[in-house]
Amino acid sequence: MKIQNSTAFVTGANRGLGLAYAKALLAAGARKVYAGARDPSTVPSLEGLVPVRLDVNNPADIAAAAAQCGDVDLLINNAGVIGGDSLLGDNGVEALRAVMETNLYGVFAVSRAFAPVLGRNGGGALVNMLSALSWASLPGTGDYSVSKAAAWALTNGLRNELRGQGTQVVAVHAGYIDTDMVKTVEAPKSKPEDIAQAVLAGIEAGASEVLADDTARYVKAGFGATPSAYLGSAG
Repeated sequence: MKIQNSTAFVTGANRGLGLAYAKALLAAGARKVYAGARDPSTVPSLEGLVPVRLDVNNPADIAAAAAQCGDVDLLINNAGVIGGDSLLGDNGVEALRAVMETNLYGVFAVSRAFAPVLGRNGGGALVNMLSALSWASLPGTGDYSVSKAAAWALTNGLRNELRGQGTQVVAVHAGYIDTDMVKTVEAPKSKPEDIAQAVLAGIEAGASEVLADDTARYVKAGFGATPSAYLGSAG
């Protein structure tokens, strides 16, 4: 689909990558961008950017957003949480459930609510912000990796079910991005603006998958290695 004259909804759009998506969409000619945020007052004041109250864990918020934003033809599921608890730690079960609630069930609920909206508006596109950690797990990323792997599988399932209404479903994978979410992580990080530009280019090219940085491309290429990259290292 074309970004020019589209109407987009971006979850978690008050800062970081979500805000970078919103700004990139407006710069590319989107007619309007709805910026979903738990506190709409935190959304910057920009022409064409419309704050919308949205906690992706709140069914009432989701239903109200879908009802209010009936002109959306591009949905970007960006909101997420990082987790970081050990899977086998004392709080492992509760921590995993909390991360899954946002990174899987939140994405699922928003997608379900907006799928009919996209269908009524010609199909459009649905973009899920995943991670290179959908395919691999590092020490300290166990719960996050589980949630993103599940969200990857969800994205593939949604693609099958939305194909009939002409909706382009895009899975986005990237490594660490320079946002508050990973500000304490000491590792190479991509700029949010670069990720947003790569994703918009992928949408316009009709892509089903966007490997948005070198990290994602490296990990995906490692599937064919022996041992495969996703098996991790014993050293």
